[in-house]
Amino acid sequence: MAFIIDDILFSPLKFTIWLGQKLRDAAYQELTDESKIHEGLLQLQMRYEMEEISQEEYEKQEGRLMEQLEVIRKMKEEEI
Repeated sequence: MAFIIDDILFSPLKFTIWLGQKLRDAAYQELTDESKIHEGLLQLQMRYEMEEISQEEYEKQEGRLMEQLEVIRKMKEEEI
């Protein structure tokens, strides 16, 4: 009987903890998604090849994207 009461009383708390863990996991996955960086690099290269941006702008933006990629990879290494 005590277990049923405990389950009823603690269900909202357990759900809140579960939901928090799911949100944390989703945020981490979004934060460490390399595919968005790769997509950004491809779009940047296309813009450069179509002469929409200068070489200087290309190199500056490419550097930023590569830094972001490096940060993501370091985060993944620390996770292991």
